[in-house]
Amino acid sequence: MNSRGRWLSCCLLLASAGFCPAVHAQYDLEKAVAEAPAGATINVPAGVHPVHLQLKRPISLVGDPGAVLDGSGKGDVIRVSASHVRISGLTIRHSGPDLTMENAGIFIERTANQVDVSNNTIEDVLFGVYLDGASNVTVRANTITGMPELRVPDRGDGIHLWNDTDCTVSGNEVSKTRDGIYVYISPDNTIENNRIHDVRYGVHYMYSERDVLQGNISYGNTAGFALMASNHLRVIGNQAWDDRSYGILLNYINDSEIRDNEVRNIRGQFDAEGHVIVGAEGKAIFVYLSQGNAIVGNLLAHSRIGIHVTAGSDQNDIHGNAFVDNQTQVMYVQNSAEEWSLRHRGNYWSDYLGWDLNGDGVGDIPYRPNDGVDVLLWKYPTARVLMSSPSILLLRYVQRAFPVFTPPSVQDSYPLMSIPKMWSTSADDQRH
Repeated sequence: MNSRGRWLSCCLLLASAGFCPAVHAQYDLEKAVAEAPAGATINVPAGVHPVHLQLKRPISLVGDPGAVLDGSGKGDVIRVSASHVRISGLTIRHSGPDLTMENAGIFIERTANQVDVSNNTIEDVLFGVYLDGASNVTVRANTITGMPELRVPDRGDGIHLWNDTDCTVSGNEVSKTRDGIYVYISPDNTIENNRIHDVRYGVHYMYSERDVLQGNISYGNTAGFALMASNHLRVIGNQAWDDRSYGILLNYINDSEIRDNEVRNIRGQFDAEGHVIVGAEGKAIFVYLSQGNAIVGNLLAHSRIGIHVTAGSDQNDIHGNAFVDNQTQVMYVQNSAEEWSLRHRGNYWSDYLGWDLNGDGVGDIPYRPNDGVDVLLWKYPTARVLMSSPSILLLRYVQRAFPVFTPPSVQDSYPLMSIPKMWSTSADDQRH
């Protein structure tokens, strides 16, 4: 055995006795990981290490500046099956591209708990970090980039949760994957302060409960926050701008809180002839088959549609929002009338033409965003060719003169005369 081999063996023996907390693996990193005792820290030196690591014992894998783990385009770069593992400070790249095998930069198995993945650069990978049934995992402050050469349906997700609980995904930047963060059958997790761009859905939820989605930023995506078939979510203080189809989608979402989010510039997608693509109409919030939600204090601005409510979405509490300069403030396709105010406080509408004689900050006449002509045109879009015809103008006049002919729609009986203070600066910035 040469001197380097004797040094490594000695350090491993000392580590097992508690005297050497760090194991420096300079050449054969896979062997060092396989032989490291539980609780050891392996400092990965600078340089490119072609590896496929199996972390089967509680260890810490910490990269020196310039340390790169390269999967050579096959399988997972790191696979974790042990609890109490830490992976930090590494560049992890070039996983396999097999979607069926779910190749990942870091794959965390269901036997692993209390895993910390932080401050890594994960690039050219199919899935960035894949959590497969683990719990109490922290994925924090990583930069994750997918495989942009693949078609979007052939990519994996930046961070993928499947049947995981009590996990925290915080402060990551994700781009060029399929979805930025995908959460499936995963209750009681926190997704916060992540920045996601150039993906399909920024955050995509399915069949999850009691999660907190807070302080995330989505931009330049097909959609911002696609929330589906989930209950008791807290969606607070997120931002979505310049996404193409919608900022926030509530699809079969119940008993959730959608509060203080900023959604703007959702302009829609258009075909070669300039016609809006069906399903990509540009909606700041789209509420579909969702009930019992609090949609409160949000800024919905400069989009083709501020909010679209349809398909039996009722018993939602909608007040305190700011609807600013949307082409259509409300698209309401329901058969029942709704009041959008609470305790004599409604929403702010940039196109409200009423007055406030007593100066209490609330308009003296109700705001009704839609009339029967709007409903007619939503149900029969081809009728738009008649928009300037005398018959349409007469119909609008009759509805104003005789409100009894107005179909069930939205009314805000207490419209706010000024934009809520928390959004005043943001709305002014958009106007300029």
